[in-house]
Amino acid sequence: MSISAIFGAAVPNRCSTAASFGARKAAPRLGGGAAVIECSSRPQKKGTSHHMKTRPRKTQPWDIKRRPTVYAPLPPLPPEWTVVSSDADASDAAVPPGPPPTPQLATE
Repeated sequence: MSISAIFGAAVPNRCSTAASFGARKAAPRLGGGAAVIECSSRPQKKGTSHHMKTRPRKTQPWDIKRRPTVYAPLPPLPPEWTVVSSDADASDAAVPPGPPPTPQLATE
C-alpha cells in the first residue's frame, strides 16, 4: 500500500531528480478528500480475460487432431398420446389416464 493511498493526498517525492534541476512543479491539488487513482504495479485481469489467457491449450499433435466422440443415435421417444379410432372409446380417450394408484400400507 502506498503512502498516498493511506493519507488520501499526493505525497511529493523528496529524492526526485526532476525537482533538483528546477523543473516545473506539479499543479496544486484541489478538492482534498477525493479518491486517488493510482497505477497498480501488478494489475489483475477481469474474469473472462483471465480465463481466456490461462485456459488449457492443445499443444500435442495427437491432441490437436482429436475429434469429439461419436455416440450412437438415441432411440425414438415413446408417443405421449395414442390415437383412438372408434367413437365409443373417444369419450374415454378425451381424459388422459392418471397415474396408477399407490398401494396403502396397513398401520397398527
